Amino acid sequence: MDSLILILEKTVSPDTHELESAQQFLESAAAQNLPDLLTSLSNVLKHGGNSPVARMQAGLQLKNALYSKDNVIKLQHQQRWLHFPQHIRDLIKQNVLDTLGTETVRPSSAAQCVAYMACAELPHRLWPDLIERLTKNVINPGSTEMIKESTLEAVGYICQEIEPEILQPQSNEILTAIVHAMKKEEPSNNVRLAATNALLNSLEFTKANFDQEGERHLIMQVVCEATQSTDTRVRVAAMQCLVKIMSLYYIYMTHYMGPALFAITVDAMEHENDEIALQGIEFWSTVCDEEVDLAIELSEAAEQGRPPERTSMFYAKGALQYLVPILLVTLTKQEECDDDDEWNPCKAAGVCLMLMATCCEDDVVGFVLPFVQSNITNEDWRYRDAAVMAFGSVLEGPDPEKMKEIVEHAMPMLIDLLKDPSVVVRDTAAWTVGRVCEILPESVFHEKILKPLLSALGDGLVAEPRVASNVCWAFSSLAEAAYENAEQPEDDSEPETYCLSEFFDKIVDKLLETADRSDSNQHNLRNAAYEALMELVKNSPKDCYGMVQRTTVIILERLKRVLSMEGTIQSTNDRVQFNDLQSLLCATLQSVLRKVTPEDAPQISDQIMEALLRMFDSTSGKPGGGVQEDALLAMSTLIEVLGDKFQNYMGAFKPYLLLGLKNFAEYQVCLAAVGVVGDLCRALGPNILPHCDELMMMLLENLGNEGVHRSVKPQILSVFGDIALAIGVNFKVYLDVVMTTLQQASQAQVNKTDYDMIDYLNELREGCLEAYTGIVQGLKGDAEAPNAEVALVQPHVNHIVSFIEHIAVDDDKSDSNVSACCGLIGDLCSAFGSTMLVLVDRESIGNLLTQGRRSKMQKAKTLATWATKEIRRLKNAASSW
Repeated sequence: MDSLILILEKTVSPDTHELESAQQFLESAAAQNLPDLLTSLSNVLKHGGNSPVARMQAGLQLKNALYSKDNVIKLQHQQRWLHFPQHIRDLIKQNVLDTLGTETVRPSSAAQCVAYMACAELPHRLWPDLIERLTKNVINPGSTEMIKESTLEAVGYICQEIEPEILQPQSNEILTAIVHAMKKEEPSNNVRLAATNALLNSLEFTKANFDQEGERHLIMQVVCEATQSTDTRVRVAAMQCLVKIMSLYYIYMTHYMGPALFAITVDAMEHENDEIALQGIEFWSTVCDEEVDLAIELSEAAEQGRPPERTSMFYAKGALQYLVPILLVTLTKQEECDDDDEWNPCKAAGVCLMLMATCCEDDVVGFVLPFVQSNITNEDWRYRDAAVMAFGSVLEGPDPEKMKEIVEHAMPMLIDLLKDPSVVVRDTAAWTVGRVCEILPESVFHEKILKPLLSALGDGLVAEPRVASNVCWAFSSLAEAAYENAEQPEDDSEPETYCLSEFFDKIVDKLLETADRSDSNQHNLRNAAYEALMELVKNSPKDCYGMVQRTTVIILERLKRVLSMEGTIQSTNDRVQFNDLQSLLCATLQSVLRKVTPEDAPQISDQIMEALLRMFDSTSGKPGGGVQEDALLAMSTLIEVLGDKFQNYMGAFKPYLLLGLKNFAEYQVCLAAVGVVGDLCRALGPNILPHCDELMMMLLENLGNEGVHRSVKPQILSVFGDIALAIGVNFKVYLDVVMTTLQQASQAQVNKTDYDMIDYLNELREGCLEAYTGIVQGLKGDAEAPNAEVALVQPHVNHIVSFIEHIAVDDDKSDSNVSACCGLIGDLCSAFGSTMLVLVDRESIGNLLTQGRRSKMQKAKTLATWATKEIRRLKNAASSW
């Protein structure tokens, strides 16, 4: 035990050798006998006679054996803990519980250990008396301040980490203890703070308590009292509770808004302490968020002819006249050398004002414009900047027609402000011009505004990185809007020209220069410049094609130049920048490739392939997943542009494709590789056949591999459909194994309380539906060359239809699911004729097709209408027979 204490003390030694040897000892002890080590650690933690450092480090080591930020590792740690003998677990748990309140340092190490053991055990209904023991610690009049504080910390950690439904049955006990410790009569601010933080973490599973008026009043009373605490920490935590309560329990707030919440939050907004002011502003941002959602719910309910489930109380509109002046004053409190990453009341006020404009629409303008008009030429740069920020913040929400006139009038002033003496004002002016270009672009398309604006923006690209970055964003928005505003040909092809055509070459050249600036790694400038370049190229008309070709060559040259720098990389930071630049150039290459005509593509394809293969080569086996993913996406675009001419490159590319499919450690790479397989099928058609055995084997292996990220699997299923469409009757050799796989995947079930899992289930089902569609169409052939092999699918038709019916009655199905189901029904009817009538002439299928025909998705409407006609055709044929 003494040697373990000594080792633990050395884990914070400034001597690197001592530190490393201590860590190695602990790693070795864990590998030899982890239960024994954890027992010893819990003994060190428990005994108050040990040094605070040894106890704290014992707790840290114990916690690290139970917890990880990585969910997969955390689950492994929890499973490992549950496999320890029960008597060892019980001893460690008892030691840690006995430690609560005996530590002399904050925060409590024991509290974290209790929480992470609880997170492992409570979901399995183990440690049933834990919550009762913790709540007694808090309520017991004999408990010391430290016992109450550390116990409440443990409760807070448990509430933060564990799934809410696990604690719901004990929410009354937990809440009673928390509220008891939050009351203003509690003498210790440390205890009140721990209790308030615990409440913040428990709010999600206390819905039943909020539903009860008496309990709700008590909770709101102690929270409101805590917002008046003289201890800033308690006050901030209580304000955070109010923000979260407003988000979770908006419908119950009417009783409290007038008498308490309005005054508390307005007072907080004006407080000199930034942390308190931030929470006051955040409260009203949350109100706006909720009321915007409620407005959407109201319009959806009106569309469906039903009353909404919840209604807005229009708190934001009612409070506008009081809140906007405070927000405007807060906007004037910015710092000249503001850190981009530091969140402060000034930035929060800008966001809140934007939300107010979205929520309250036209009502906000009358409160903001007078401030803008009286301060836009103020001698103090802070007031000029606040005026520009306020103007930019209210562009979205109010009636666009009314705002257009105001913006047109303001544009000359905004253009002048791009040259303001203050860099902060220039930065905000560039951001505001970007907002105008994004939200009300028609305001800048007059010749008297467009030319001076483009000139000022061009000058802005050589300004400080923070200003130039916003200018790049303005160019992005302008390019997209100009393209949409152009005269569209009737055949839906690219427009011949647009309002930026005469300036296009110059803008592209300036953006290329900006991306190459020596300071372009500051304020995200390089990314912003390349993104603007991509938008310009993507949204370019026919008369700018020459510049698109030249840009393609320049990007290729830059990519080659970057790749040649591989040998000069010395530091991790160099490697990160090197990888980022490769990814950016790859994304830009994709963008220009999409505009290159099929006739011109073969002229540059050799150079592109050479560059991309070098990128694969330099990152294979190294942690450069982002680069590999971007290279694969660029390859997808090249495949799309070249079509069957890509066949010439298959020999050189296939080894890297297979490596991508095997790279499940970086699942985005694996996902991109699966996407490339689909692209190859569409481009090469039957010529993909020689590569199919290898690709199919790899795809099937990935499906069965638990180490492959779940997001990859729906895409693999979908690619089976692409392969079937490409190789037609030759797919029959894979049919049995694929049909078995699809049947298993189509029976998947998920936790319906988890929205992420519902989305995943819909993706999985869509993958299955796309696979079935591809297989039916591929084996059936076309009208000129029908294939008898489609009969091989006949034994599976009953299952396929019951799968469609299962989706039809699921309230959580996606619009894409409906669309894919309708298309598959049509394909089955087309392939199997009258035998399908008995299967598809059912109420569930009819309802699904009706839903498809009424869908907002054009694809769903088209497929549902076609499938309905196919069924009608079969019925007519049957009746005439």
